[in-house]
Amino acid sequence: MSCLQPSMPNINALSIGSGATQGTVRPVGNFNAQNDAEVIRRAMKGAGTDEQAIIDIVCNRSNDQRQKIKLAFKTLYGKDLIKDLKSELSGNMEELIIALFMPTTYYDAWSVRKAMEGAGTQDRVLIEILCTRSNHEIQEIVRCYKNELGRDIEKDLKKDTSGHFKRLLISMSQGNRDETQSVDQQKARADAERLYRAGEGKLGTDESTFNMVLATRSFPQLRATLQEYSRMANRELINSIDREFSGDVRDGMHAIVQCVMNRPAFFAEKLYKAMKGLGTSDSTIIRVIVTRSEIDLVQIKQVFWEKYQKSLRTMVEHDTSGDYKRMLLSGSD
Repeated sequence: MSCLQPSMPNINALSIGSGATQGTVRPVGNFNAQNDAEVIRRAMKGAGTDEQAIIDIVCNRSNDQRQKIKLAFKTLYGKDLIKDLKSELSGNMEELIIALFMPTTYYDAWSVRKAMEGAGTQDRVLIEILCTRSNHEIQEIVRCYKNELGRDIEKDLKKDTSGHFKRLLISMSQGNRDETQSVDQQKARADAERLYRAGEGKLGTDESTFNMVLATRSFPQLRATLQEYSRMANRELINSIDREFSGDVRDGMHAIVQCVMNRPAFFAEKLYKAMKGLGTSDSTIIRVIVTRSEIDLVQIKQVFWEKYQKSLRTMVEHDTSGDYKRMLLSGSD
């Protein structure tokens, strides 16, 4: 999916703060869903599976085009493409293919549900999705969670999380952040003072003040508040959060502030941590690459290179193997 090119493009002309971002996957021209469905069907017929043929199609189509291929497959053959692929593939390759064929919103909703199923809760997945998406994306996730998965996201959050972390996630799940692009500097100064008095400026911490400001203010407004806070406290707000909070609520607030400052850097860090040291969190790699491939993966790769002095492609090559690796690297020069 042209995901991980070996050379890092120069994107200095693109302003992260202004929202000028670029995905690595774009809709292919001269698209024919029926032809693609036929190629995939032939790749699965007979002895063995032609994984490369599947990779060539799936990784070079947009999510919207993949949905059309899925529909064409069912129309042509009366069979569910996902079920057929599951019967032919396994492991990480199966997980990646299934993720690519899920509609974008459904994949987010499914990931949130999966994070809360069974024993234990994958809090970092909840943070990654609920603390980084736009109002519209959150509202669509909540709607999909109810209509497609038959569950109430707020009830599940209340059941599977607790304390200030629960309150932060419930605030984020409303999808009700102010999205005004203009900045009120006086409000930024007032919010910075409010945050300082709620944390560094008192014994103990008023968590609700942090929740209110971080969950409701627009990203441009929060950016101005971060600048005012730094001038006032002689410390970055993200460092104050580290001093005042711990555990999941700290990580959630950390994610919001990171996304305000540089959203691609947040995802670059997620990918790096998924691969550094012993073991690899393949689900994290799959989720981040799939969900960001049509949004800002170009910027994520650039930040990855700048922060870690190695390319994302190099690390993926080192930490993955076989068809799974080829699929992640498909389309690279």
